[in-house]
Amino acid sequence: MAPLPIKFTEQLQLSAVGIQQASIGFNSCTLESDSFICVRQQTEGSAQPEVLIVSLKNGNSVMRRPIKADSAIMHWTKEIIALKAGGKTLQIFDLAQKSKLKSTTMSEDVLFWKWFSETTLGLVTDNSVYHWNIFDPAQVAPQKMFDRNANLSGCQIINYRVSDDEKWMVVVGISQQQGRVVGSMQLYSKDRGISQAIEGHAAAFGTLRLEDAPADTKLFTFANRSATGAKLHIVEVDHQAPNPVFQKKAVDIYFPAEATNDFPVAMQVSRKYKVIYLVTKYGFIHLYDLETGTTIFMNRISSDTIFTTAGDSEGSGIVGVNRKGQVLSVSVDESTIIPYLLQNPENAELAYKLASRAGLPGADQLYQQRFDQLLAMGDYANAAKTAANSPQGFLRTPQTIEKFKNVPQQQGQLSVILQYFGMLLDKGKLNQHETLELARPVLQQNRKHLLEKWMKEGKLGCSEQLGDIVRLHDVALAQQIYQEAGASQKVIAAMAESGSFDQILPYSRSVGYSPDFNALLQHITRINSEKGAEFATSLAREDPNLIDIDRTVDIFQSQGMIQQATAFLLDVLSANKPEQGHLQTRLLEVNLLNAPQVADAILGNEMFSYYDKQRIAQLCENAGLMTRALEHYEDPVSIKRCIVQTDKIPEEFLINYFSRLTVDLALECLDEMLKVNIRQNLQAVINIAKKYSDLFGPTRIIDLLEKYRTAEGLYFYLGGIVNISNDKDVTFKYIEAATKMGQMQEVERICRESDSYDPEKVKNFLKEQKLTEQLPLIIVCDRFNFIHDLVLYLYKNQQFKSIEVYVQRVNPARTPAVVGGLLDVDCDENIIKGLLSSVSPESVRIDELVSEVESRNRLKLLLPFLEATLAAGNQQQAVYNALAKIYIDSNNAPEKFLKENDMYDTLEVGRYCEKRDPNLAFIAYRKGQNDLELINITTENAMFRAQARYLIERADPEIWSYVLSDNNIHRRSLVDQIISTAVPESQDPEKVSIAVKAFIDADMPVELIELLEKIIIEPSTFSDNANLQNLLMLTAAKSDRGRVAGYIQQLDNYSPEDIAQQCIEVGMYEEAFLIYKKANQHVEATNVLVDHVVSIDRAQEYADQVDLPEVWSKVAKAQLDGLRVPDSIESYIRAQDPSNFQEVIETATHAGKDEELIKYLRMARKTLREPAVDTALAFCFARTNQLPELEEFLRGTNVANVEESGDKAYQEGFHEAAKIFFTSISNWAKLATTLVHLGDYQGAVECARKANNVKVWKQVNEACVAKKEFRLAQICGLNLIVHADELADLVKQYERNGYFDELISLLEAGLGLERAHMGMFTDLGIALSKYHPERVMEHLRIFWGRINIPKMIRACEEAHLWPELVFL
Repeated sequence: MAPLPIKFTEQLQLSAVGIQQASIGFNSCTLESDSFICVRQQTEGSAQPEVLIVSLKNGNSVMRRPIKADSAIMHWTKEIIALKAGGKTLQIFDLAQKSKLKSTTMSEDVLFWKWFSETTLGLVTDNSVYHWNIFDPAQVAPQKMFDRNANLSGCQIINYRVSDDEKWMVVVGISQQQGRVVGSMQLYSKDRGISQAIEGHAAAFGTLRLEDAPADTKLFTFANRSATGAKLHIVEVDHQAPNPVFQKKAVDIYFPAEATNDFPVAMQVSRKYKVIYLVTKYGFIHLYDLETGTTIFMNRISSDTIFTTAGDSEGSGIVGVNRKGQVLSVSVDESTIIPYLLQNPENAELAYKLASRAGLPGADQLYQQRFDQLLAMGDYANAAKTAANSPQGFLRTPQTIEKFKNVPQQQGQLSVILQYFGMLLDKGKLNQHETLELARPVLQQNRKHLLEKWMKEGKLGCSEQLGDIVRLHDVALAQQIYQEAGASQKVIAAMAESGSFDQILPYSRSVGYSPDFNALLQHITRINSEKGAEFATSLAREDPNLIDIDRTVDIFQSQGMIQQATAFLLDVLSANKPEQGHLQTRLLEVNLLNAPQVADAILGNEMFSYYDKQRIAQLCENAGLMTRALEHYEDPVSIKRCIVQTDKIPEEFLINYFSRLTVDLALECLDEMLKVNIRQNLQAVINIAKKYSDLFGPTRIIDLLEKYRTAEGLYFYLGGIVNISNDKDVTFKYIEAATKMGQMQEVERICRESDSYDPEKVKNFLKEQKLTEQLPLIIVCDRFNFIHDLVLYLYKNQQFKSIEVYVQRVNPARTPAVVGGLLDVDCDENIIKGLLSSVSPESVRIDELVSEVESRNRLKLLLPFLEATLAAGNQQQAVYNALAKIYIDSNNAPEKFLKENDMYDTLEVGRYCEKRDPNLAFIAYRKGQNDLELINITTENAMFRAQARYLIERADPEIWSYVLSDNNIHRRSLVDQIISTAVPESQDPEKVSIAVKAFIDADMPVELIELLEKIIIEPSTFSDNANLQNLLMLTAAKSDRGRVAGYIQQLDNYSPEDIAQQCIEVGMYEEAFLIYKKANQHVEATNVLVDHVVSIDRAQEYADQVDLPEVWSKVAKAQLDGLRVPDSIESYIRAQDPSNFQEVIETATHAGKDEELIKYLRMARKTLREPAVDTALAFCFARTNQLPELEEFLRGTNVANVEESGDKAYQEGFHEAAKIFFTSISNWAKLATTLVHLGDYQGAVECARKANNVKVWKQVNEACVAKKEFRLAQICGLNLIVHADELADLVKQYERNGYFDELISLLEAGLGLERAHMGMFTDLGIALSKYHPERVMEHLRIFWGRINIPKMIRACEEAHLWPELVFL
């Protein structure tokens, strides 16, 4: 048997890697490529589902991830997983990078999805199809491609395929119709935007290069099994001219007879072999030729359904998974397929094409024969085609070329050899021999562009020999050929020859070839200096050891290439290494001699650290680069030699440079700069001194500048630091220098703004200078309070104008001190008055002015000024204070001024008046309410009447507290004036009340009573004042109780409630009773008698007097609390008050006063409908045995709790009453129990029958048994024994009392009951075994089927009834 044309392999068994059988299916197991299998499963006992990813190309390793999703599919080759949750939420994760790539939420459920390319997912929903490029950042959400056709409605989508150019798409679905699976497809053209509905189960796209076609033909193939047969269709889509038209193929698909319900489920087209792989549901594999549709092979590879497939990554075969979890792969066996096909002569042409198309072995002999035949026939074109298409190119030999070269060329036709080469070029790449043979005629014909074209297309087999031929025509093309051929030396030579120096080093690195770079560099530099420099730099960057740097610099210098040498060295020396110090020096030296600006820039970048600094410093000085020279010099002599040339040094550098010097050296340099050229260098020295003033010290700098007598230098230096310096000498020196420079405005500014100078020293200096403008001196004296010195100096020098300037412009507030100074030097009053008149009153502190003048006893001097100030509208208090003092001293109607004017300071003026006139002081203090001062002045001068009137008028509790304190030795004198004068004179109730309260707060009851009697008892405005009457009575109640009764009779406007309550609190109950009685507040009066006097009899007498219901109610409550129940009930009835019925019922019941209670309750029922009242009345009838009244009451309308009353009557033994209660509400259960106690057993049984309650039956039964009423007891017993739970207790009761026959009679009577149960038959048998053993056998024979036999056996054993036991 010939070997099979396929390779069939089981790659993996999924169950072997931990995948459960239940998870192997279309919905949970996905296969997108031959790289990964993705399975969703949840193992038993696991908390959450997981996704298992099997890497088929990594030793079948398994990656587990705890992921909950509806679907999961892996990318073709990358560790990227696509997840779907909830039907709409899609997420893409990169598992290798542990990051989310994209996510989106669809508007409708995704029914099917798959990767159709390395970048894009296809999504099929209910209504549409979408594409989603995962790696395109611009495509955030899936893009809609087309809407689904109606023919897919109701179908399960099982596949979605897209052509390689993504212009054609097909959706595949299946559905159950008429007992078979029908396939439906929707084919969509993107360019045309139209769809076509097709019947089919599986589909795929492929490409095929037809014979003599310039481009591939795009094909669409699909398979369908209908009710009438199965077909494989291959059709062309998007035909492109000039390709030949592909003839549509439709071939039958063979299904075995036993595979009636089999149908295609998957299809893949091999890119490599152009073979169609078709898989069916029953596990059959079909192989068809894509071009002809010819069946190559068909066999069954799986007994289970292969539910998912994918093409392999090489494009040669197909991979699938079946229901058992087998991962199967099928591909063409290259070594056997051609021999397999050649077994059938009809397949010779197919074998010939397949071998050519895929380069398969096995058809060599066939090709050789055909080639020889064609040559012999002279069909050279087809012979060339046969050789070009030979499998694995076995006919593409030099011999074949020689044969074609020897063929004579036909007139007007292309030579056979060139036709042959054309075919080879169309097919692919030439070998080296073919390329050489083709290149020679092409170059001879000067058609080099063809070689360039073929070279770009990768169709030439390059060799060193080919490069040598081409080099004569094109060095660049030859270089490419050398590179392809691997001739490194010749490549570098070509690069140097063409000037491509930048390519040499990368190429050398890439191929690992090391030429002599020094010689090569010298050669390149001679040809092109710029390229040489670039080449040297690139070499040095890659590896400085490749070239000799010193030799390279020599090469550049020998060519005069200073700029290139500089650039090269800058690159080489960028690492700034110590061993490169001589090269750094050489670089700087070359540029300082030839290009100082370049050297300056290099030094400015601070690139190097190891050059010869002394040498470079000298060269910098020679080149005029003073800044660089100073940076490098370290000896003081050289530094001072350079630093004096400030015209060549930037000022900023110079200033910063001094920060590097020691203080002493810096000062020496400044000295040298001033000594050499003070005019040129003075400004620089000043700027440096300002910058480093704190470091050098202002004193040393000042000494230096004074050494050269430069006031200008001092002025500008100190001007720069005076505003930030706190040194007093610095400020003074600056004032001194500014004065010498005539900068008086600056002197004024410093004197005004600075705090860092000695004012005494500056004052004396300014006085010594005899300045024409005294403003600086005035400012100093004003700031530091040298007013008297200033006034004395200006007065002596007759500079009255300066004094005016001072008080008018500089500081008008100093006017008081100036006036004081002028008075001290005995200045003419007219001058002072004139000075005051020139000053604005608003700017003068009048109080200070008055103080200055008043201290010198010249106050009258200010009268004109003050009156003018007042007339000008100035309302300062000090003005009025001064006027008041002047009027007091001059006795110019002071009382009028003090009373009418409100603007002066009463405290100040009052104190001024105390020693002069106490009455005036009283007026001032009274106006200003200066309480303590007024009290002191009136007390000291025995002015108690005035003080008393002020206190009433002031009405301030704190002041009252102060004057009425125990510490006031004059309190009595003051109180007498208050009582006799101040209070009677007052007409203001509020103020009098405050005075009274003050007496209360001071705890002066006696004085308070005197005061109140004065204003209440005696006729006055306040005689009828209720508050005062209340206060009088309260005070008397506390301090003098004997007066209270008289006040009660005398006064009428007091508040009886408050006063009576106060009397009660202090134990004056009779007075309280009198107050309530006088006020006709009878209830409150009764309360006093009951609660405080505790005399119920007096309360009852008082109630008889007033005869009011509320009074009787109060008396009744008191009588009830005192357990005088009949009296209480009588009082309640007189009050017609049933409100306290609960307490009355409870108390009367306990006291056994039922007859009186019945009267009360009858009264209460007239107005109340309360259950408690009716219940209590009913029970009173029961207790008093008024049964007819009880029956009548119950028949009438009532709200009594009858059942509760009956229960209570029953408990207390009033059975006849209980019978009435229970009968009225038809409570048969309780009535039955009651009748038992009354001995009415027949009635009890009747009631028990009505109640039909087990408990009642039990109670009546027990009572009847106890009374030996066995007939009635049996009636009750029959209602009990039907309850199995009650039977045992009933049996024990009868047995305990010895009523055995009655028990047997009861049980026998119960056997005929409908509810008779096994327990009754069993207990009757047991009773018979105990008491009538002779009847046991008869009972057993009749009822053995309804007896509990084990229980009966034990009873017979105990009774020794052996025949009966044998029977059982």
